[in-house]
Amino acid sequence: MDSITQMALGASIAGLVAGKTLGRSVLITGALLGTLPDLDVLIDYGSAVANFTQHRGFSHSLFVLAPLSLLLAALFWRWKPQLGFSRWLLLTALVLLTHPILDTFTTYGTQLFWPLGRPLAISSVFIIDPLYTLPLLAGCAAFLLRPAAVRVLAAGLLLSTGYLGWSFAAQQVITERVQPALASAGFADAELLVQPMPFNTVLWRATAITEQQRVEIVTGFLDGDSPLMLEYFPRQPELANSVAQLPETRRLEWFTRGFLDYQTRNGEITATDVRLGIPGAHPFTFVLANERDGALVNGNGEQAPRPAFNNAALPLLWGRITGAIPILCLANLATPAPGQEC
Repeated sequence: MDSITQMALGASIAGLVAGKTLGRSVLITGALLGTLPDLDVLIDYGSAVANFTQHRGFSHSLFVLAPLSLLLAALFWRWKPQLGFSRWLLLTALVLLTHPILDTFTTYGTQLFWPLGRPLAISSVFIIDPLYTLPLLAGCAAFLLRPAAVRVLAAGLLLSTGYLGWSFAAQQVITERVQPALASAGFADAELLVQPMPFNTVLWRATAITEQQRVEIVTGFLDGDSPLMLEYFPRQPELANSVAQLPETRRLEWFTRGFLDYQTRNGEITATDVRLGIPGAHPFTFVLANERDGALVNGNGEQAPRPAFNNAALPLLWGRITGAIPILCLANLATPAPGQEC
């Protein structure tokens, strides 16, 4: 999740555990602890692909954060012994361990058990979701105004946690909705990713991929009985195979579970993570190789410039969430003409 959300979560937990003893200042401690795992973004791993795929790595591992909680609890106990070591340990452990667990609910991927296994991604909440964050911020604000209002912090945490539960249940409902349409279109055995569209859990995006094709479905809880519309995107397996042995390609395939779109642009072979953002606005594209005189030269995984943010898409997205706009084409982030499809 975004840094504001992680800080709000850390502050809420710290206030609930130690607010009655340490007062308002404990919110700052919790907020700083809550953002500590994300400081790995300051590390340069040597290439854009490495930085992309190793973020949420060791600093988000339970195997690292659990012993770190012990160390920090001991330091905090020496700083302010009135709380007691056990309470400090409860505070540091809860704040640090809930950070990667929350990140796991997003699509990016969190290496929760680094160095073992692949990144985990439940993909039931968007990386920024106001409905999750606002109860936490409201609880913190109430506590700042009235430090005795610990119950408000608890209520904020309860509401935000309940929202995570709702997001997971909603994801299962949408998955069951799209599976028959995908099966009818020949995608019954395809890799499937179901995740919310930006900033909400009402409108969802289902992405299914095979070696030859990718299909996208946008559907929401306010669509009524509207039929599902499938939007097709061709894939280029020959292009993917041409760079398959490059270490950057293998790393991206591992990190994204194959949800990549390979393209050629001005002699460059690129791979785009199609899980993040939406078509036309995917933020992570990497140059894998360059074609020179019929030969491929390693592009070292440099990141291509991000597409400019399309402000005109925001009202369209809101209209699609509410059902006022029945169809939103992902290929161009536009609505089709009456009687036409994407």
